[in-house]
Amino acid sequence: MKRVFLIVLDSVGIGELPDAASYNDEGSNTLRAASMNSHFSMPNMEKLGLFAIDGVEVMEDKKQGLHPTAVYAKMSESSKGKDTTIGHWEISGIISNEPLPTFPEGFPRELLDAFEKETGRKVICNKPYSGTDVIRDYGKEHMETGALIVYTSADSVFQIAAHEEIVPIEQLYEYCEIARRLCTGKFGVGRVIARPFEGEVGNFQRTSRRHDYSLQPPQNTMLDTLSREGFDVIAVGKISDIFAGKGITEAVRTKDNADGIERTIEYTKKDFNGLCFVNLVDFDMKYGHRNDVEGYAKALTYFDSKLPEIMAGLREDDILMITADHGCDPSTASTDHSREYTPFIAYGKKLKEDANLHIRDTFSDIGATILDYFGVDVDIKGTSMLKEMMK
Repeated sequence: MKRVFLIVLDSVGIGELPDAASYNDEGSNTLRAASMNSHFSMPNMEKLGLFAIDGVEVMEDKKQGLHPTAVYAKMSESSKGKDTTIGHWEISGIISNEPLPTFPEGFPRELLDAFEKETGRKVICNKPYSGTDVIRDYGKEHMETGALIVYTSADSVFQIAAHEEIVPIEQLYEYCEIARRLCTGKFGVGRVIARPFEGEVGNFQRTSRRHDYSLQPPQNTMLDTLSREGFDVIAVGKISDIFAGKGITEAVRTKDNADGIERTIEYTKKDFNGLCFVNLVDFDMKYGHRNDVEGYAKALTYFDSKLPEIMAGLREDDILMITADHGCDPSTASTDHSREYTPFIAYGKKLKEDANLHIRDTFSDIGATILDYFGVDVDIKGTSMLKEMMK
């Protein structure tokens, strides 16, 4: 019985990619930005090798000079784009040659007319907007008219915000399913997202019942391969949403990072044979997009403090992998994702210590390595790192 725990620290980039200027992301470095805050402390990740990755920059006074005990590398994104869906797909073996469509001017009337006809509700806003600002600015009109707040961002998303007293949560999910069905072809956004909120005018708050409806991966991923070969594929957090449930054998939703970490610790105590794929979204959703450097630093520090508990549950043949899907530098003027390298850390009792695998050409090397570890033919993009990792 073998287990791999793959944890995605959503948006924890480690410095701009060579083509960052094409995405208006020159100078972005999410980890460096967080490390400049006084609340940043990651001694456990440093011990695994995070600070030893080629070119990683953190404040010097945050380093303890610890000898790395794991395998580490710097991952390049080969796909066109910098969003969650594209990043996770690439980790799992799909390299996207075209970015998913975005709508900086709002969605075309053709799409909205079809959506309004099927839902029986009007649409308001239809602009790129911050999720917290949009309910502040349009929440009152929504409550008075019942119109749905539809908005987007720099990402490939169609988001629907609605007050839970005006639109019951199951009805909001039905509206999202309608949008997902309509958002194909030239309107094929990566995700349709339900954004429920509650509270009174002037004090609206988003609830934890967000739900993502992703575009189905266009090709098979490592998840499909593993499940087809009889291995468990356990999704923690929004992983099931990102892959539209494809290739997943068991899924658990989470409220926040702390919940996701606790669910991961629980799975270290369970018997299964395969992959536990985890997304910790707060770095991105709560702090990166809101330019909250202090919140980002505290979230990284909290994850680091829980890492020993995760590692304590690892068995003889287990591997823990930690990576990211893109950047989201909270210190730049932009509130969007940033085009960055991502870290890769791999730890296990049968893996080498202080093994620098340098710069990898694609995130897909992670998926290829996982398939190789389970003895499955690698039928996805990417090159396995397994031989370089094992003692």
